[in-house]
Amino acid sequence: MKHERPGIELSGQPLSFAEMARIGAGKVALSASATGMARVEIARAVVEDAIAAGTPVYGATTGVGAMKDVEWSPEDLEAFSLGLVRAHHFGTGTPFSCAVVRNAMAIRVNTALTGQVGCTSELVEAYIRMLDADVIPVVRRTGSIGCADIGLMGQIGAVLTGVGEAVYRGKRMQAADAFAAAGLKPVMMAPRDSLASLSVNAVSFAAAADATRNAAASIRILLATGMMASGSLGASRDPWRAVRHVGTSREALIGAWLCNASDQWEWPVTTHVQDPLSLRMVAQVFGAVIENLLTTGHKILAATGRSDDNPVVVEGRVMTSGGSLPLDVTILLESAALCMAHAARNAFNRCVLLGNGQRRDLPVNLVPPGRIATGFGPIIKLAGEIFSRVLSMSNPVSAQSLVVAAGLEDEAAFLPLVIERFERQTRALRRLAALEALLASQAADILNDTPKGVSGMIYDVVRKHADFYTVDRPLSAEVEAIEEELGSDEFISKLIEQVPIASFDDFFALGSLERIEQRLTRESVVI
Repeated sequence: MKHERPGIELSGQPLSFAEMARIGAGKVALSASATGMARVEIARAVVEDAIAAGTPVYGATTGVGAMKDVEWSPEDLEAFSLGLVRAHHFGTGTPFSCAVVRNAMAIRVNTALTGQVGCTSELVEAYIRMLDADVIPVVRRTGSIGCADIGLMGQIGAVLTGVGEAVYRGKRMQAADAFAAAGLKPVMMAPRDSLASLSVNAVSFAAAADATRNAAASIRILLATGMMASGSLGASRDPWRAVRHVGTSREALIGAWLCNASDQWEWPVTTHVQDPLSLRMVAQVFGAVIENLLTTGHKILAATGRSDDNPVVVEGRVMTSGGSLPLDVTILLESAALCMAHAARNAFNRCVLLGNGQRRDLPVNLVPPGRIATGFGPIIKLAGEIFSRVLSMSNPVSAQSLVVAAGLEDEAAFLPLVIERFERQTRALRRLAALEALLASQAADILNDTPKGVSGMIYDVVRKHADFYTVDRPLSAEVEAIEEELGSDEFISKLIEQVPIASFDDFFALGSLERIEQRLTRESVVI
């Protein structure tokens, strides 16, 4: 008996992070709502009436970009529509993950169901058939300036017509071979369908959602290692208690989490009057970061339920549009990139405090008394390099000037580039968290501390991959192994189970797919 996958009905309403996690994993069957398809057909009728009346429709009966004033005869439209989508298969470089491409296709379907696109219902059905068969286009990630993902979405559109490459059952192959193996037939592009397949930002929105969710997970890990490092340094918890009364709502949320997560540990305190800022202000730094990530996440989700096409169908007419500029999402992501730099600096400063010794009479470089070793002094330079790397990618790029298409196209957001830099920052933060955890564990052992709760979980991961340091040894593989396990969905699920931040964890659907499925059986959290 064939096993039926659980389903998600797309309706034109914004998607959630939980839905995109499931769609990206290929674990759900997608369908289009009847009301959404009715809106598609109504909008299509408007487009067809305009074409029949001889009204020029951009990208359907005319050329695009610098060729916008070239009008095609009815006999030319089939060749033009096929050529248009294939001409925009020009992306290069490393492909996006299949998860991102699945979500991009789902977003394209979902925004079409708003009834503001003017594509055919057959195009919507073709996307759904590809997703159902799990024929996933190979989308190379360099090919968009962030003003409609023409070079990225074009790779998906070209595969619809039977050219390009796709992944089917885990194997990368020519699109025609994938279609044949899956029992699918290439799509004949009708007027407007071709431009609707390529001139939207669906890939960028899918990639932005994925990057922001991963950033949220990295911040959760870094917050936990920051709490553990603070304990190893004997920081006072009073600033975390105080912020619950005098801080912003997000700062208070982090302060409460820090207190709750450290309660199970017999907390060592050696503070005289007050601590360095990197210990006192953990709640302020991470409160600002999660505030930004939540705002950014909401903005990205909103984009999954609106048409950013050009032209659009509104008020019963086909109208030209400027909606293909995703500046709102881009600017918030650039702000998130700046937040990542603040989080990295905060963690780096604690690493320096641990390596310097002095607090709680810790030895310099965390070399145990009586041992002949250089210790952790050199690796502090790695922490500094990671911080500098994160900081260097926080400068905004969206306002750069760029003019193409004979001067007709002179605005761009560079959203894919912003996302790529943000992804690199996120990966760097996980390595920095691994370093902080390694240093904090060494300090705890030197001082005969016994970390409990969240800190105990981190300590166990560190000691699984790295022994107590007594003799100089290579550390590269150990740091990478700690990073991999701390960053795993399984560890994040355990971390959330231990001490959750429900309004953050559940919004971003953090943790394993199993946890997400379990969460969907409970009442949704409202932020």
